[in-house]
Amino acid sequence: MHKTITVREFARISIGEGKSTSLDEAHVTQLDFDWLCQLSASFRTTGAPLVQIDNRRWLRLDNYVGVLQTPSGTRIEILPKIESETSNVENTRALLVRMIQVAMDLPTRSVGATDLSLFDAPLTEWVIHQFLANLDHLVKRGIRFDYQQVEDELRYLRGQLYLPKQLRQPPGRGHYFQVRHDLFAADCPENRLLKAALIRAARHTQNSRNWRLSHELLSVMNEIPASQQIQDDFRRWRQDRLMAHYEPIRPWCELILGEQMPLAVFGDWHGMSMLFPMEKLFEQYVEVYLRSHLYKGNRLTAPAASEYLCAHQGKRFFQLRPDFLISGSEQCWILDTKWKKLDSKDAKNHFGLSQSDFYQLFAYGHQYLQGVGDLALIYPMSPSFKQPMEPFAFSETLRLWVLPFDLQANNLISPNDLLLPIKKIDDPGKDSSLLVAAA
Repeated sequence: MHKTITVREFARISIGEGKSTSLDEAHVTQLDFDWLCQLSASFRTTGAPLVQIDNRRWLRLDNYVGVLQTPSGTRIEILPKIESETSNVENTRALLVRMIQVAMDLPTRSVGATDLSLFDAPLTEWVIHQFLANLDHLVKRGIRFDYQQVEDELRYLRGQLYLPKQLRQPPGRGHYFQVRHDLFAADCPENRLLKAALIRAARHTQNSRNWRLSHELLSVMNEIPASQQIQDDFRRWRQDRLMAHYEPIRPWCELILGEQMPLAVFGDWHGMSMLFPMEKLFEQYVEVYLRSHLYKGNRLTAPAASEYLCAHQGKRFFQLRPDFLISGSEQCWILDTKWKKLDSKDAKNHFGLSQSDFYQLFAYGHQYLQGVGDLALIYPMSPSFKQPMEPFAFSETLRLWVLPFDLQANNLISPNDLLLPIKKIDDPGKDSSLLVAAA
């Protein structure tokens, strides 16, 4: 049985064989430590560092969440650093699953006790379970078969005689027929991708239930070849009426094969590694919430990209891209998300707010709102930040609000003075379309 280590964002990792007793510190072997250093170096070339090297014996993780699988088979599960009086590994893992599912628009089937029990396993086992459950449902409903034209050389006539090749038959082979005929087979791009994802899931699962189901499905799909051209087959994935029953499984297939990851770790080591930049995941989660709770008559643009910071010789320079622009009939609002812990009582250190973020919002307010209106910075709610702060005044006509987002209750806490066209959680007409079955 491979070792599983559970930590959270910004945890420290060192070399050692001792058992990890904290979510903020963990020990790995020298081999895994060296692999993390090499992986971080490859990330740094793309501008996305995975870890910070404190010294030769310590690594500090960055704000990525998900699962890393090392060449030795060790799984490092990285959970969000969510400060809460009632937080524990199971609740935090369940929250992360919910955020990923909502942010990436992953479909779910019915959720029962067996699904919830998977929260005791790392994130990858949940993804594998969802893929296998959807594939099992698809197989029971019926895999799609299609007619495919093939050319063949047979001793008997089958289908259509292919005259050009038949006339070029060498002497002594006139008793063979060059024919074209149709085969009714399941060898299509969609099934090849499902087979490739199934092989990967069966190879990397450590859950006995997932292992058993994956091998049962492998025997059913034994005659279907696995995809060798993943991206090409995804481009050929049909979305017509006859393939509608394949749509629910496609996102899970993309996750398994690394085609839908915000950041997937594949390369020389092809393990089940999947990482999500927590700040981007939080932004996408808030976007889904805003879209589902926006009053009719208002429009959400995410991200907005119509304005620039300045102009020079008739050309515009430095595009401004706020996360969200809400446009109403008479007023607009700019909103930006930040994945960071604030302390509403720590005025000495500016509550943990960043001066560069304020500069950024100041530019947004002048270019998008012409210096008149309201802007908001949205942070995750924590025990030290439960209520909106008093607005920060850029001028008499431009204000910046700092708002908490309650991830547990799935609610943006905003004051009435802000006048956001968002349905409150206690509104009678609250839209219930944002249902997340994973929670």
